[in-house]
Amino acid sequence: MIEVNGKQVEWRKDETVDGLLKRMGYSFPIVIVRVNDRVVPYTEFSRFVVPDKSKVNVVRLVSGG
Repeated sequence: MIEVNGKQVEWRKDETVDGLLKRMGYSFPIVIVRVNDRVVPYTEFSRFVVPDKSKVNVVRLVSGG
């Protein structure tokens, strides 16, 4: 199991940040993702594999004026 924004979610072997975001339905254009208190750069989303028992935080950025 992993925790995504405070919710328990089934862990999937070899799932990347990109895959997790798609599975969770996060389609926001700009997000910050932290896995176990480490910020994962956007350029690594397709390569960074989420380890079992991780705590994942996804923050959507919103701009406005």
